[in-house]
Amino acid sequence: MSAPRLSFEFFPPQSLEASFRLWDTVRTLAPLGPEFVSVTYGAGGTTRDLTHDAVKTIHANYGLNVAAHLTCVEATKAETLEICDRYAEAGVTEIVALRGDPPKGAGAFTPHPDGFADSCELISALADTGKFKIRVGAYPDPHPEAASDTADIDWLKRKIDAGATSAITQFFFEADTFFRFRDRCAAAGIDAQIIPGILPVENWKGIKRFADRCGANVPQWVIEAFEKAQRDDRHDLLAVSLCSELCTDLIEGGVEDLHFYTLNKPHLTREVAHALGVVQPASLRDVA
Repeated sequence: MSAPRLSFEFFPPQSLEASFRLWDTVRTLAPLGPEFVSVTYGAGGTTRDLTHDAVKTIHANYGLNVAAHLTCVEATKAETLEICDRYAEAGVTEIVALRGDPPKGAGAFTPHPDGFADSCELISALADTGKFKIRVGAYPDPHPEAASDTADIDWLKRKIDAGATSAITQFFFEADTFFRFRDRCAAAGIDAQIIPGILPVENWKGIKRFADRCGANVPQWVIEAFEKAQRDDRHDLLAVSLCSELCTDLIEGGVEDLHFYTLNKPHLTREVAHALGVVQPASLRDVA
């Protein structure tokens, strides 16, 4: 089994402590030679400037290919495209284009009166600039707002047709969840790259709440395994084991790229990468 290509997602820092955690995460994972790293937006676009600063710093100081998250929330079309221009000036060539979550307490997503109505409009505008490789989100388990069993596939097809070149999935716990989704995408005529999103479980209770909010199915056997591991003080051991097994199953099923949601806590991700045979390249070891 050959080692996969990896990519990592980071959060922009909102405090001094969070800044130290982000840069520790980047320093820990950069030596693994990721294909790209992404930096998220907060709900409602609340970290727009922080995201921009983090993207510029990571790109300039670590030489990594950074894909900046960009959403439609709380901004006009002109403001959003101005952000794109600033990214392009900083040497950023990839965007993760998303509709985005509404501000906390705002309920359902409501487009800005002068903004993009949805992710497809944003993607089309980005594609028209000719400046970026565009990645988008995908949902192997139904999105909480999905109107039908086919809605997530239909939306992904629209996003690819609008100009996106690859998709990154929401996290999941069983390889068959991804394989079924991949097969449905192929049947719908989607031939763009679909990268599985992987979430090493750093905090079981927190991840369980996160899964409930975003619609990710948590199998009963996973719940029971982590509850027992917590009682036995073997949480991290189980997390690395299950995540490594999931990744191995995906690779054996033909997956060549894996995208890790690090939550700015890099150590479990690094352990999983090592278990999959991804190590620091010799060229980087020589200068370390």
